[in-house]
Amino acid sequence: MIAQLIGTVVRTETNCLVLDVNGVGYLVFVPTSVLVNLPATGEKLTLATHLVTRGQPDFEMTLYGFRDVPELSAFKILISVSGVGPRVALAVLSNLEVGELARALSTNDTRVITKVPGVGPKLAQKLCLELGDKMAESAFTQRAERVVAGKMASEENAAYEDAIEGLTGLGYSRADARRAVDRAVVNVADKTNASSLITASLAILTAKR
Repeated sequence: MIAQLIGTVVRTETNCLVLDVNGVGYLVFVPTSVLVNLPATGEKLTLATHLVTRGQPDFEMTLYGFRDVPELSAFKILISVSGVGPRVALAVLSNLEVGELARALSTNDTRVITKVPGVGPKLAQKLCLELGDKMAESAFTQRAERVVAGKMASEENAAYEDAIEGLTGLGYSRADARRAVDRAVVNVADKTNASSLITASLAILTAKR
């Protein structure tokens, strides 16, 4: 598995680029977010990558590249859904930022998702139903990694923990409370405000009943 490439940009095309890594040119399909922030030709670029292989009818390997791990994780989550191939997932990430996508999926906002070319109402609804919790869980994992790395503000972490404690105090299990806060934190503007997190989390919990 090719998890990362560091090389120099050789050329770009509509939805892909060629990256020279120690004399080997890799053709990498990328979302618009990568193309609009490319360094000049000949300069260094680092991509988080995912290799997709197909065995039937002809063996084929296609490499997809992303600007960071959260974008790569979102791509992997998208292609886990039946009927969503790499090209559709790439189109989604070319039109929606990861945060915007997570908010749309967690709040069942199909209107935002159907703005992506090739994604109709039925597929948008399927994505919301299947990926709302997965995107929240992914956000939690990335958040935990940022805390370990010291990149998460202590105020946000404290509010997050206070919100979970507040929900458990209302009778919810810790697991349900954590899942709700994980989803709510995507949409709350002030992530240091525990009360806002609790209110948003309660809306999620009561909507499931």
